[in-house]
Amino acid sequence: MRHLIAAALSACLALAAAPPAVAGMAVSLKSETLDSDGMVTLGDLFEGARGVAGVRVAARTGPSVVLDASAVQSLAHRNGLDWGNPDRLRRIIVRAGEAEPAPVSSQTQARKGGVQVLAYTRSLSAGEEIRPEDLAWTRVAAAPANALRDAEGAIGMITRRPLREGAPVAASDMSAPVVIQAGDLVTVVYENGGVFLSMQVKAMSAGAVGEVISLQNLESRKTLQAVATGPGQAATGPDAAPGRAPAATRIARR
Repeated sequence: MRHLIAAALSACLALAAAPPAVAGMAVSLKSETLDSDGMVTLGDLFEGARGVAGVRVAARTGPSVVLDASAVQSLAHRNGLDWGNPDRLRRIIVRAGEAEPAPVSSQTQARKGGVQVLAYTRSLSAGEEIRPEDLAWTRVAAAPANALRDAEGAIGMITRRPLREGAPVAASDMSAPVVIQAGDLVTVVYENGGVFLSMQVKAMSAGAVGEVISLQNLESRKTLQAVATGPGQAATGPDAAPGRAPAATRIARR
């Protein structure tokens, strides 16, 4: 017993004597994540990576590579960098290219071949889901009025019509994927002030995540409105806000 107490006291003294944990150096994700040699490093991703800028993160074998933001955050932390991921990113897209040394005027941009926009890396058929590898930054003479500024609003969406490789990405190209079809059995949830109720109903209309759909009670045949939250899932009540997208986004940084 005396040996156990002595060991415990020794451990406590060791912890008390240990130096406090040193916080990592705060860094921010670059506004444009580029890689020029096919090997993505911490310096390609973060401003102020300094001594660990050359630490390898991933290889890029195509026009772009998609990185898991949580894995990048963990690697940065292990190398003494503190990136808080304030935008709650889930993915980081790194494309091939070299960062320009300084901002340029619109006249200079025009002389260099236009402005940067998101474009499709391959031709897509109507009804296809847009994936991260389908997008990359390129230069065009002029951006469409409804051009997307990052990939957050495109990844996971469904194409409305055939799209050609190299075409700028526009908001009108796509729509949210339908997660509930008319006739589907749906579990609808009501939650308010600690009260939680759920029941199975029948969908009377189709809808994407965030859209209001009509549902029918299987017993009473009465209809109700709810917000689609996922495949076979809907919510109603004060917290069920139409248009609310799932938490955590996917984004391509410029």
